Amino acid sequence: MTAVRWRFSPDDDRPIERTLMTEHSTHTSRPLARIAAFAVGALFLVVGILGFLPGATTGYDTLDWAGHHSEAEILGVFQVSILHNAVHLLFGVAGVVMARTAAAARLFLLGGGLIYLLLWLYGLIIDQDSAANFIPVNTADNWLHLGLGIAMLGLGLLTSGRAKHTAAAPTSP
Repeated sequence: MTAVRWRFSPDDDRPIERTLMTEHSTHTSRPLARIAAFAVGALFLVVGILGFLPGATTGYDTLDWAGHHSEAEILGVFQVSILHNAVHLLFGVAGVVMARTAAAARLFLLGGGLIYLLLWLYGLIIDQDSAANFIPVNTADNWLHLGLGIAMLGLGLLTSGRAKHTAAAPTSP
């Protein structure tokens, strides 16, 4: 679309300049998707690091490689193991790296949201005192996974990339 813009003299209503504006650039919701993926990724990095810090993790001396026998809990609430912390770190790195492009950021948010909803279902189905609880998860983790899944899917859908047009810089005819 092409538009002509006129600038008028402040003293009278005579036009003193005509500018041709061409509209052909496309702007998407890219920044929001990238910011959201980066923020979620950074949050997972922080949580992964906290899981290895004795001050932030209660029962640190019981931190086990994997399984429900690990009694270590981040902030005394969320059960973790070395495997669980490593997954948080890897997920965080994935979020930060995938935040480099809008498409990858949305994929991280949508795919990660789906993974966390599946993890929530897994946590509901398994016996938390069995070998099936190898990650490990507890009730607080399950609620957190539900919230993360919904939030990440919501962010991914809200940043779906609907295009809106913006005017390009004015050019003189």
